[in-house]
Amino acid sequence: MQDAEGQPVGSPRLITQLGPWQLRSPILAASGCFGYGREYAAYLPLQRLGGIVTKGTSLKPRLGDLPPRMVETPAGMLNAIGLQNPGIETVIQAELPFLHRYGVPVIVNLYGTTPEEYAELAARLDGVEGVWGIELNISCPNVAAGGILFGQSPILARQVTEAAKRATHLPVMVKLSPNVTSIVEIARAVEDGGADLISLTNTFRGMAIDLHRRRPVLGNLSGGLSGPAIRPLALQLVWEVAGTVQIPVVGIGGIVSGDDAAAFLMAGASAVQVGTAQFIDPTACVRIADELEATMNREGFAQIADMVGAARQ
Repeated sequence: MQDAEGQPVGSPRLITQLGPWQLRSPILAASGCFGYGREYAAYLPLQRLGGIVTKGTSLKPRLGDLPPRMVETPAGMLNAIGLQNPGIETVIQAELPFLHRYGVPVIVNLYGTTPEEYAELAARLDGVEGVWGIELNISCPNVAAGGILFGQSPILARQVTEAAKRATHLPVMVKLSPNVTSIVEIARAVEDGGADLISLTNTFRGMAIDLHRRRPVLGNLSGGLSGPAIRPLALQLVWEVAGTVQIPVVGIGGIVSGDDAAAFLMAGASAVQVGTAQFIDPTACVRIADELEATMNREGFAQIADMVGAARQ
């Protein structure tokens, strides 16, 4: 593949069919860890990424949670950013044109407090240049249902998915929360609601205590745990969901190497997203793609499609 100047981009062996999308690589930048791409453009060629999932975006700007917002934990980190973002109109006018210059597939992560908000957000992105699809963050409270998270109720998860699908022609990927009784039940619900893809997993709830202050470290008291600490948990959930639904699954959770990515693909994921690793290494997505190709060579895989679900055969 070539970029806008006709220069080679990545390896042809990494070309990935992810549902309706053909991507240069199965390695995507995860939502919340890559902003809207500006901060990373100086560190790596964005056009080598399989795709960028933007920071979570709402109808109106959000200031987010009070600091401290992040704390390192053994083999991971906790964060409570509070979904800070400039709002959908600013993202459409100022952020998406920047990404479009690089020719990288862009999937806009969206969140709302009602199905109607998700629908309005999806509708505003319909036809926006450079946007390949949307990802629904359903780990958000539903105000009308007393604050229950959309992602914890099969009925609400399906309603949000259906609302977004009705409002847009873009492919819809739904990001599942692990903080549920049965993730398989939620996965089936969003598939029944018309989701084109599923991504999982979002962060696990966790807490850290400052012994000297005798208080929780995070300003929001608790936050989302990510990083290598959750990788075995996320891999198990990917295995369960990929064996249940018929739509493609994108694996997320503690991926820091090519071998990690390969494990998720062999478990049944068709692609992966890389998040926390980028706080350690801003070139992580490109490095992991290169390492994944080395893993393919070592293990005898000619193409990504051969690796998907290999551990299930």
